[in-house]
Amino acid sequence: MSHEDLDRFEQVNIQHARLWYSNNARSVDWLLSREGVRTVHKRMFEEVWAWAGTYRTTGKNIGVDPARIQVDLETLLGDTRFWIENESYPPQELAVRFKHRLVFVHCFPNGNGRHARYMADLLISTAYKLPMFGWGGDVLGIDPESRERYITALRTADKGDIGPLLAFALS
Repeated sequence: MSHEDLDRFEQVNIQHARLWYSNNARSVDWLLSREGVRTVHKRMFEEVWAWAGTYRTTGKNIGVDPARIQVDLETLLGDTRFWIENESYPPQELAVRFKHRLVFVHCFPNGNGRHARYMADLLISTAYKLPMFGWGGDVLGIDPESRERYITALRTADKGDIGPLLAFALS
């Protein structure tokens, strides 16, 4: 199977996950739970990878140490619930901050960027009833022309400036 074939197969599986979620919408509490995070990843990639929805057990050049995944994820989920309850950020910024931290934790061996973007989409639509993000014009993938802008925005967010990532999400 070529890389292009794999990309297409993944995209079809992601669309199946979107359909599943639209027919099985959950609460914000479920979405902001370890079960929710893992189930969404599993639904996005279960027809592609047997391990979909399973936390990674090996180190990567990005992300936290595998031994810290569950702790750091639980901290992020708690922080996000706090942000929502206390209106710490405007809704779209809150969802993008959640996405940025989720991709930083890097829970899974693969698919973390697409998963984190979709989780932000689900959060903004579930918690605030706002439209999902544009992500540079490609719903869950990043077209090659937008990828550089996306990576630059992520690196800028890593340094504490969420603005370019928020702008990218809204584009």
